[in-house]
Amino acid sequence: MNCCQAEHVGRAFDRATADHDLRRFRRRGPIPSTRLLIEALQARQGTAATLLDIGGGVGAIHHALLDSGVRDAIHVDLSSDYINAARDEAARRGHGDHVQFIRDDFLNAAPELGAADIVTLDRVVCCYPDMDRLLTAAAQRTRRLFGAVYPRDTWWVHAGVALTNLLQRMRRTDFRVYVHAPAAIDAVLRGQRLERQTLRRTFIWEIVTYSRSAA
Repeated sequence: MNCCQAEHVGRAFDRATADHDLRRFRRRGPIPSTRLLIEALQARQGTAATLLDIGGGVGAIHHALLDSGVRDAIHVDLSSDYINAARDEAARRGHGDHVQFIRDDFLNAAPELGAADIVTLDRVVCCYPDMDRLLTAAAQRTRRLFGAVYPRDTWWVHAGVALTNLLQRMRRTDFRVYVHAPAAIDAVLRGQRLERQTLRRTFIWEIVTYSRSAA
């Protein structure tokens, strides 16, 4: 992701959007696709102690996993407004001392980040044109479990993404949404010795978990 595009991503996820999402999260919990990912991870987390949450938004994943036994989390996000929302919620839940917040593009921050037991990308892959580089960097930092939510490769999703990108062009912003082929995503992750454990779908999203192969 280049600097210009990163700036537009940060603007797309601004304070109004972050505040709205935090209010909704506090009233109703995670959205359905995120809830499915959390449930799949919790069923397999075992003694996992650390989490790297890439593009963590309001922090729904690390709030839940810290509640269920994870000791420490790193939340990387381009949006300072989402980081502020997640930090407020972490303090409210008593997690403030267990989450490190990093405002940056994950690919910029990645060289300084170590491995984590669990790595997650919830609706993040669709923000990156270079899916291969993003997932390779994330997979290389996965010690045990990897989880992601990304758009399904269907005609109605492609139609929705095309409309979204048209609106972005009309607003003269460089932010774009991408639909990457699930088979290509799977190939990148398997190439990093991750094996798929679960696959769930909603109308729009595909939700997957992978585990580190011992081979």
